[in-house]
Amino acid sequence: MADIMSDRQQWLDQVIEEVIDPDRPIIDPHHHLWHDRPGIPNSAYLVEQLQSDTGAGHNIKKTVYIECGAEYRQDGPDELKPLGETAFVVDQAKQSEQTGGAIIAGIVGRADLRLGEAVADVLKQHIEIGEGRFRGIRHAGAHAEYPEALTIPGNAPKDLFQNAGFRAGMKVLGRMELTYDSWHYHYQNRDFIDLAMAAPDTIMVLDHFGTPLGVGPYAAQRKEIFAQWKIDIRKIAECGNVVAKLGGLAMPDNGFGWDKNSTPATSDQFVEAQREWYLHTIDCFGPERCMMESNFPVDKQSISYSVLYNGLKKMVADFSEADKQQLFYDTAERVYRLEV
Repeated sequence: MADIMSDRQQWLDQVIEEVIDPDRPIIDPHHHLWHDRPGIPNSAYLVEQLQSDTGAGHNIKKTVYIECGAEYRQDGPDELKPLGETAFVVDQAKQSEQTGGAIIAGIVGRADLRLGEAVADVLKQHIEIGEGRFRGIRHAGAHAEYPEALTIPGNAPKDLFQNAGFRAGMKVLGRMELTYDSWHYHYQNRDFIDLAMAAPDTIMVLDHFGTPLGVGPYAAQRKEIFAQWKIDIRKIAECGNVVAKLGGLAMPDNGFGWDKNSTPATSDQFVEAQREWYLHTIDCFGPERCMMESNFPVDKQSISYSVLYNGLKKMVADFSEADKQQLFYDTAERVYRLEV
């Protein structure tokens, strides 16, 4: 079987760009790590591959790992199995600190918030295993209406955000000064608003713009989806406990189609296609509540790391220096408490 990572890199290497604003310090607040995926040899994305991307020209200082179901414990109670992921990332983080490149400074793991008050015991174990790096939880709410149309179909229960135990667990996060990252789809944005209002003392991070879909039955609804999305984003921004991650729109399920092209996206193509999503969100939240993310290696199916960050910088080229500092560094540092 072909080496998919090698093939993908050869495809990405067709588009090489000079790095824009190479000295700008950056925190990448959203990436994943994993060993070979089941049935897909040579598909690992570990600290070596991460630092190859983060070291490709942009000044990436720190990163935040976001849960993806990697390296769960095989034995023991189900609610404790995600602790294996935190232990795995701690090992990767220690390796990152020895290489001189970007360091994995924060970890967002997974816990079943439906445990309610009992989730506190699980969170305490995450914190202990995390050795000072554990910052929060992502218990994804993404519920796919048409899973057969999606590359990465979310399998959360439809009513997860309304679940009483889940909301109780969300409040535990706030009391323990841990964040909540949300991955859900565009048609769940209004449910997310209700959730944010129900737990105002918990800092919530809206991942990937609320994942507006553009494939399958959604491909013909792009204008309608965007119009409703704009309304929803402005309403979400009224919740002062929510911050927004700007990125993750280069996933195949977003429908821009770059993953199917003979060459990957250039930064100019990326900006032209996605500028209005970025600028509307920044307008609603303000730079002090927005952070630029890579969502790698998932978005690597469409664009290289270096070209992606060129695009992100072009998106806000006319912003003030203070606003750029917020977008690329300060918001992530504050939200995920990465000052140390």
